[in-house]
Amino acid sequence: MPDTGQGFCLECGTPLEARRHEDRDRPTCPSCGFIHYLDPKIAVAVILGDDHSVLLGRRRVDPSSGRWSFPAGYVNRGEVLEEAAVREVLEEFGVAVGLTGLVGVYSERDEPVVLVVYAGKVQHGEPRPDGHEVSDIQRFGLDALPDLAFSHDRQVLADWKRAVQTGRLIGDHDGTIS
Repeated sequence: MPDTGQGFCLECGTPLEARRHEDRDRPTCPSCGFIHYLDPKIAVAVILGDDHSVLLGRRRVDPSSGRWSFPAGYVNRGEVLEEAAVREVLEEFGVAVGLTGLVGVYSERDEPVVLVVYAGKVQHGEPRPDGHEVSDIQRFGLDALPDLAFSHDRQVLADWKRAVQTGRLIGDHDGTIS
């Protein structure tokens, strides 16, 4: 049975069981027929850099504690993606940013997280680690990247670099959220 995170029906309390619906097994109530759809979780990230370097934080939490990545985190239900991206940078790096465009949207088979990545520029403040999720912040040359936290990070950075060099960030604007 797929991991439901919920062993009982949200409608009547009966234990759920796997039943085939549409293209896969889904947690289903044998009593009332309720189907518990396991929806993806949305995360956002912001790349802060230029043609030669990028600002990364050393993760202090799992997954990938001790490795480096751009500021990122989950979007809260009902939160606007761009606002979540700006919030995550402020929480983890302590700086206010303006978003300059959408780099891309990334997903992988059997991975519940969909990552939406933006490019941004620091508008106010000096980057400092929050101490809880990020233990250190450093600027790295694009040709001398450290041990990155996630398998998709190099692809995301390559997509960002290509978009910056060609001037083709999706929705490129003046650095403010509209």
